[in-house]
Amino acid sequence: MNRNKILGLLGLAEKAGKVRSGEVSTEKAVKSGLVIVSEESSDNTKKMFRNMCTYYKVPYFEFGNKEELGHILGKQMRASLAVIDPNFSEALLKHFAD
Repeated sequence: MNRNKILGLLGLAEKAGKVRSGEVSTEKAVKSGLVIVSEESSDNTKKMFRNMCTYYKVPYFEFGNKEELGHILGKQMRASLAVIDPNFSEALLKHFAD
């Protein structure tokens, strides 16, 4: 897993308007792509998104901390985000697989 490449892709996806972040926005966008939840998130948050992603057959990853995810998106701390573009999702999947 190449941490810097993942963060770079998330930054690009955000600039392109292809990221939904924050719990409510991520929940609404779960069916649209790939979900990333901060490693620092509560067990309940992780479980909720893991279950949702399993149900909708959407890739789910636990990555980074809240501050790091928020920073790369140019926002406050973020516990969860969804990448809603298939091309960005595909590229991220490749880096998570490495």
